[in-house]
Amino acid sequence: MTEEPDKQRLAQLEAKLAEARKAHEPKPRVDEHYSTASDAWRMVIELVAGLMIGFGIGYGLDLLLGTIPIFLVLFTMLGLAAGVKTMLRSAQEIQEKKLAEEAEQDAQDRD
Repeated sequence: MTEEPDKQRLAQLEAKLAEARKAHEPKPRVDEHYSTASDAWRMVIELVAGLMIGFGIGYGLDLLLGTIPIFLVLFTMLGLAAGVKTMLRSAQEIQEKKLAEEAEQDAQDRD
């Protein structure tokens, strides 16, 4: 009869220990190298896509209208500007996300 309460107390103690270990266990880190690389590739692709779309539209208009490559140059420059604008917007989004993560981490550290 004395064994039964001891087993129950032991099981309760083990459950409390498991909870305490889980609370103090370090969180698994996301490999930041890959997320940073994917962010960099995203920005490069946005820039190149803007250039290629502008080039394609300009080349198509020049072929269609039979003009000298004025539209090609014009739309390539517009595509570059659009690509840079999109790339800067992505960089700002990434920066805001990183700052929010740091603020959240600081708030957790204070607790």
